[in-house]
Amino acid sequence: MYFNNANNLIVKPSPLVLGIALFLSVFTSNAQINFEAFQIEIKKTNEPIVIDGVLDEKTWSEASVGKDFFMITPVDTGKATQFSEARVAFDDEYLYIAIIFFNNAVQGDYVVESLQRDFSFGKNDNFLVALDPFDNQSTGFAFGLNAYGAQWDGTMYNGRNVDLNWDTKWYSEVRFDRDKWVGEIAIPFKSIRYEEGNRRWGINFSRLDLKASEKSSWAPVPRQFPSVSLAYAGALVWSTPPPPQGSNVSLIPYVSNNVVNTPTSTTKNAFKLGGDLKYNLTSALNLDLTVNPDFSQAEVDQQVTNLDRFELFFPERRQFFLENADLFSNFGYRGIRPFFSRRIGLNVPIVGGVRLSGNVDENWRIGVMDVQTQKDENLGLGAENFGVFTVQRKVLDRSNISMLFVNKQGVNSSKQAGASNYNRNLGLEYNYFSTDNLWDSKVLLLKSFDTNKDQQGGVFASHIGYQSTRWNWRVQQEYVSGDYDAEVGFVPRKNYIKFQTTGGHLFYTQTETLLLSHGPQLGRTYFFDTSFEKKDQTDEFTYLFNFKNRSRFSLSWNENYVELLTDFDPIRTQLATLKAGSQHQWSSFIASYDSKPQNRLTYSLGVLTGGYYSQGKRSAFLSELGYRFQPLLEINTVANYNTIELPQPWQTNSFWLLGIKANLTLSNKLFFSNLYQYNEQLGLWNFNSRFQWRYQPASDIFLVFNSNEMKIPELSSGWNLTLKINYWLNL
Repeated sequence: MYFNNANNLIVKPSPLVLGIALFLSVFTSNAQINFEAFQIEIKKTNEPIVIDGVLDEKTWSEASVGKDFFMITPVDTGKATQFSEARVAFDDEYLYIAIIFFNNAVQGDYVVESLQRDFSFGKNDNFLVALDPFDNQSTGFAFGLNAYGAQWDGTMYNGRNVDLNWDTKWYSEVRFDRDKWVGEIAIPFKSIRYEEGNRRWGINFSRLDLKASEKSSWAPVPRQFPSVSLAYAGALVWSTPPPPQGSNVSLIPYVSNNVVNTPTSTTKNAFKLGGDLKYNLTSALNLDLTVNPDFSQAEVDQQVTNLDRFELFFPERRQFFLENADLFSNFGYRGIRPFFSRRIGLNVPIVGGVRLSGNVDENWRIGVMDVQTQKDENLGLGAENFGVFTVQRKVLDRSNISMLFVNKQGVNSSKQAGASNYNRNLGLEYNYFSTDNLWDSKVLLLKSFDTNKDQQGGVFASHIGYQSTRWNWRVQQEYVSGDYDAEVGFVPRKNYIKFQTTGGHLFYTQTETLLLSHGPQLGRTYFFDTSFEKKDQTDEFTYLFNFKNRSRFSLSWNENYVELLTDFDPIRTQLATLKAGSQHQWSSFIASYDSKPQNRLTYSLGVLTGGYYSQGKRSAFLSELGYRFQPLLEINTVANYNTIELPQPWQTNSFWLLGIKANLTLSNKLFFSNLYQYNEQLGLWNFNSRFQWRYQPASDIFLVFNSNEMKIPELSSGWNLTLKINYWLNL
């Protein structure tokens, strides 16, 4: 939890800082580990494997065993105290994985948040397996289970990031008692992508045991990295090559009925029919087709109190855009995305789309996407076509060079006044990741092309970063020209030059105290316009305290300087604005605490006090509270309060942001979630209720109800009720 990017800590870049960091990195690197020693052989079985959480088949008694796990946290200098074992096998259809997690050192109740799919990693006793089928230490798949059997899956990119929005078909079962818990998994070969004939995959198994406050893995991983980091994976060695996938075609049709009610119209009933087709051109290259897609079951966005001058980012949640999403949507930086899929179908429905993505071989990845939207004469919006092409080449051990081309094109329809007939972006980036995962860097070049502009804009950005157990630092620069335009991207700020540096150090305690580590982080960020006139400066100092029970406490001091680029309403209620060119400076103090996740009652608390625009004052309180009636019911609440004192005409304003979410998981196939939100800043009331029955793997029935009322920017209200049924059919 944070206030005003309190965890985005920055210092002024200088040769001295860079030199010191480079010097320190030489003496703080982790000792090199011989990962060739971490190999597990996978043998083919001819007997049926029943996925029941009982390892009574002969296959498991004869399988190679990965054991003697290494501790990752709280310290990464020895073996885990809680013993673990992992086994693997395969037949012509499935990759099998079995794990046994013993409670030999610490016994007690298992910590489980709920049976919800893609559970929160840090709030559950869980098992994860990272698969690197191309053995490129960059891309792969991650699967997991919590101690009560809830599933967790995602695609991997950049060697350590997991996109949990990806969803595929696989099978699992868990059994547990006081002494151990056992998980058994069957992953269809048709559910993952791999190169046929490759007899060496990267693999690692990890365990989080909250009652022992211990995270561990089979192949050792330094504690500053996620347990699924592919740079530290061991090897899965196949006795015979994995079987060819053969023909792999999946049809996912759906039917839905949507009832909509608004105050300005009578209740409407809309029936929709559509679907998706998945076809594997090769075992690693997938073709996706969608016709008349429906995204009614996607989760709604969490409300926020918005005091920022620029557009906020909300992640993509629609299934069609998610597989290999890193190829398309992770190009660039968080504030410089030439492609952002949520721009597609924003105000008008999508007619259909096609997408080709995946690995051509060990070194090449490719992505091609084309999506067509329909016109809306009532809104004056024409039909548009969105095309994206990207290709990525692996270089060195773990690095890559990528190219991206994005095209937005009007299609035989009148456009809104001032809108362009086309907008295009061409980009090139180089991503460097060191073999030991300690170093990373990027160089980014972008160019935009627009029919309405004589001058075409450009972007140049780069960074270099280092992260060891004790030291971390990062230096970044960005240049975005004023005439750069990415209509299908997310670039909230233009016409600027940015310099940003972060630096920090952790001191680890050597005694038996509750405190695990502590240390300072500091930084500075500059924003200049392209004439090199300073517009923003932020200085931050934070001191962190990390405890052995996984709780955290931090104290921060911020100094802010802003020269407004445009007129700005500091409370965003359309009452009045501060004038462009006005200068503002203030300080603020922030304290935050996150409780340990082992308790059934968990909470995060934060306070902020200090100045604000126009010599104003701001005080804020943020809280998140959760309680689990494991494993059936999980309740989470959010209560944020801001009070802002400004001169007339604003005077004193206060805003509550309230939310309560209740997830009822009757089983790992029946889910009922309810989210109620109140945003006083917008005068918004929102209620979302979603029932999901996964009656077969990857096949669902959804019943979704949404109700909204909002006063700003104008009064609007309404509700809709949707019934949707989809079925995953393998042809």
